[in-house]
Amino acid sequence: MNYESVVLILFIIASIVAVVARHIHLPYTIALMAVGIIIGSLHLLNAPHLTQDLLYDIFLPPLIFEAAIHLKFEDLKRDFGIITTLVVPGVILSTLTTAAVMIPISESVPDLHGLSWAIGILFGAAVAATDPVAVVALFKQLGVPNRLRIITESESLLNDGTAIVLFMIVWIYVHGQLSTPQDAAFEFFRVVGLGLIIGTIIGFLMAEIIKNLDDAMVVITLTTVAAYGSFLIAKNLDTSGVMSTVATGLVIGQRGFANTLFPAIRLSTENFWEYIAFAMNSLIFLLMGMAIDLKMLWGLWPFVLLAYVATLVARFIVVFATWAIFYPTKMRFPLRWTPVLSWGGLRGALSMVLALSLPDSFAYKDLIVTLVFGVVLLSIFIQGLTMAPLLRLLGLVSPIAQILEYEKIRTRITLLQNSLEKIAYLRKHKIISEQNAQILQETFQKELEELTQKLQSMTPAKEALLKSELVRIKLHLLTEQKQTLLELFRNGSIDYLTYETLKNELDGEIFALENEEA
Repeated sequence: MNYESVVLILFIIASIVAVVARHIHLPYTIALMAVGIIIGSLHLLNAPHLTQDLLYDIFLPPLIFEAAIHLKFEDLKRDFGIITTLVVPGVILSTLTTAAVMIPISESVPDLHGLSWAIGILFGAAVAATDPVAVVALFKQLGVPNRLRIITESESLLNDGTAIVLFMIVWIYVHGQLSTPQDAAFEFFRVVGLGLIIGTIIGFLMAEIIKNLDDAMVVITLTTVAAYGSFLIAKNLDTSGVMSTVATGLVIGQRGFANTLFPAIRLSTENFWEYIAFAMNSLIFLLMGMAIDLKMLWGLWPFVLLAYVATLVARFIVVFATWAIFYPTKMRFPLRWTPVLSWGGLRGALSMVLALSLPDSFAYKDLIVTLVFGVVLLSIFIQGLTMAPLLRLLGLVSPIAQILEYEKIRTRITLLQNSLEKIAYLRKHKIISEQNAQILQETFQKELEELTQKLQSMTPAKEALLKSELVRIKLHLLTEQKQTLLELFRNGSIDYLTYETLKNELDGEIFALENEEA
C-alpha cells in the first residue's frame, strides 16, 4: 500500500477517534496515541516513519505558526519573565538536573553502570521540551485560570526552539567540536537570537502585505508561505527555524490579523490554521504510537522507569525554582499552580525525533531512543490521564461550560428583546409593512419564550457565576484606574514617584485577580 493511501486511512482513523474520544471524555491526543500503539503492534499499516525531516519540514512549521498567531503580545509581555525563565534557563536546568538525578542512580543498575555525564546530558536535552497539547485542551474544557493556560501554552511554544538548539549544541560538545562551555553558550544565543530576528523581519513584511488584502485565499496562501518560509530560511542560514516561525506567527497575529480591514478574512484564515493544527496533530500522535515498540520498552522497563522519574524530578525542581524566583515580585503565581505546571509538562514527538536524529554509529543511540520513547509514553498516559483529577483536587476547576451556556442564553435574550423593540418602532412609524412586522415579531417572540424557559430551567453554580462576574468587572475597573492614573501623570497632576508607586499597586491587584480568573 502506498503512502498516499496510508495517510488517507490515518485521517479516517483520526476522525473516528475524535468522535469516540469526545463521547467517552478522553483527551483526543491520548486516544490517538493509544490507537497508534495498537496499529503499530499489530503491524496493520506500513505508515511513514516519524523522522527528523518529516517532523521539521512538514509538521513542525504549521503547528508552531498556528499556536503563535493566537498568542497575544499583551499576554507574553505580562508573564515574559516567567515564560523566559522556563524556556531558557529552565530548559538548561532541566537538562542538567535530569542527568544529575539519573547518573548517581544508574550506578546501582548493572547494565547502566558507568553511564557518563555526556550521555546523561544528551538524554536530558532530548526530553527537555514539553508538549502539553492534551492538557491545554483540558484546561479550556475545565475552566482553568486563563493565565495558567497561557503560561503553559507559551512555554511549550517557545521551548521547542531552545530544546532543539540545546540538543544540537550538546551533541557537538560531546564530540569535542566546541572547546569550552562558553563557546556552547555563545552558539546557543547566536542560533536562537538570529532565528528570532529573521522571523520578526519576515513577519513584519508579511503583515504589511496581508492587512490590506481582501481575498481570503490569497491571505491563507501567504500565511502558509510565511510559516514554512520563515522556518526554511532560518534553517538554511544555520539558525533556529522554530524560533523564526514563532516570531513570524506572533508578528502576523498581532499586526497582520489585528489590523486587517476585513474581519471575515481573519476568521477564515484562523479557521484554516486551526484545521491544519488538528490534521497535523492527528497524524503526529498516530505516528508516535506506531513508532513505539512495546516489547523493547518492556525489556528495558527498569531503565525507562528510572529515566521517567529523573525527568519528573527535574521538571518539579525547575517549576518550583521559577515560583520561588518570582514570589517576591508582582509577577508571582499561586503555589498550587506549581504541581499543575510540573505535571502538565508532557513530552511528545519532538523528543522522539531528537533521539532518532542521533547517528547510527553512536554507541548509545538505541539506549537513548528507548529511554526517550518510554518517557514520552509514560508522560502522555500517566500525566495526561490524571491531570483532570489533579486540577479538581487543587480547586482549579470551575463550571465553565455551564456558566458560558448561561451567559450565552442571557445575552441572546437581551438581543432578542432589543430586536422586538426595534420591530415595534419600525411598525409604529410605518417603515415596514404590517404583515412583515407580524412575521418578524412572532418569529423572535417564539425564540425569546423558548430561551427564557430554558434559562429558568438552568441551575448554574450561582456562587461561581457571581465570582466570575465580580472578577471580570473588578478587572475592568482596575484597568480603567490605570488609564486614569496615566492621564494624571501625563497632564502633570502627579509626579513620577506617585505614578510609579500606584501603578505597581494596581498591577499587583490585577495580577492577583488574573490568578483567580477562569
